[in-house]
Amino acid sequence: MKALTIWQPWASLIIAGAKPYEFRGWRPPRATVGQRIVIHAAARKIDRDEVCALYHMHVHREADEELEQYARETCLITDKALPVLRQMLLGKDPLPMACGIGTAVVGEPRLGTAIAEEFGVPRANDSGRDEHANWGWPMLEIEAWPHPIPMRGAQGLWNWPEPEGVLA
Repeated sequence: MKALTIWQPWASLIIAGAKPYEFRGWRPPRATVGQRIVIHAAARKIDRDEVCALYHMHVHREADEELEQYARETCLITDKALPVLRQMLLGKDPLPMACGIGTAVVGEPRLGTAIAEEFGVPRANDSGRDEHANWGWPMLEIEAWPHPIPMRGAQGLWNWPEPEGVLA
């Protein structure tokens, strides 16, 4: 099975169903579309300021038009994102790092500009930008693991070891 390393809090947001797309500068390999992959939380230190800003914009989005626009641009589902962000900020149950935390099926990729429109972010009128947009990989059929599995990650898609390799 392939794995994809994702920085926190984004990996946990995928597993919570709050981040329906993973954005990459490249289209997933055709063989990966429709396949289940491991969502691996990177070892990279979490940017607390980024999490604070995300939390603030999603909590106050209805009261401030500018925050509403920024919140839409994150392509997060607010009511599912807030508990994950709150958990990290309170520090009671830190987000897992350097481990696999669940799986998802990679859906048919879409250009980021089309996804932005789905979340109410206006598209630029310059249609020549589409071919340079990031690719949104739909994260479908999410399965959270009951316990994180510690594992070193890698860039891009990489091979998650078979169970006997994990236990060795």
